[in-house]
Amino acid sequence: MNKNPSNKYSRKPESGLTDIRDFNGVIVGTGGQGQITLLQVLAQAARFEDLDFKTSELHGLSQKGGPVEVHFRFGKNIFSPLVKEGGADLIISLERQEALRACYYASKEAKTVFLVNDLLLPILGQKPFLKEEISKVLKKFSEKTIFVPASEICQKEFQAAIAAGIFLISLASFKGLLPLKPSSLKRAIQKNIKAKYLELNLKIFELAREKAKNFDF
Repeated sequence: MNKNPSNKYSRKPESGLTDIRDFNGVIVGTGGQGQITLLQVLAQAARFEDLDFKTSELHGLSQKGGPVEVHFRFGKNIFSPLVKEGGADLIISLERQEALRACYYASKEAKTVFLVNDLLLPILGQKPFLKEEISKVLKKFSEKTIFVPASEICQKEFQAAIAAGIFLISLASFKGLLPLKPSSLKRAIQKNIKAKYLELNLKIFELAREKAKNFDF
């Protein structure tokens, strides 16, 4: 059975991007969840595979707890860093309510996949959306929404919920949702993560490898 939800690339987890089609991704979350580090790792992994990589950092980066949205695009020749409306291949949400902000970039035509950290960060003065409500909205824009308790897994194994982003991009690579080789991603982690955090992040990468065997998507 083919586990590739979109079937847009001829790839296996170690094959990387094998055709010339551009890949379009969006990462949403809140300030302080490490989005810039994730972009640096992804960019380096793409360069290891001789791919052109463009990124755009939108709003909220300076405000811890505020909404953050970053775009990344890679392929043979990339000219714009921005993902167009309805054009995302993959949307990674580091908090489940933040996934709602990214619906603009999703569409069933593009076969967008939502990979959502099953984490709730309450917003002061607002009633939180239930997971079922979020899922219902996302289904209007995507036929593939995946909730993964990344923060919970990282906290349980290493007391490092903050590393959920590394876990998610690693998981996406291992499961073929992100057409970058896991080996390239690991090298990028080694090159871009500060020495005092490197051992932990490599453990998170290996944890994603192990957990990928348990997720059927």
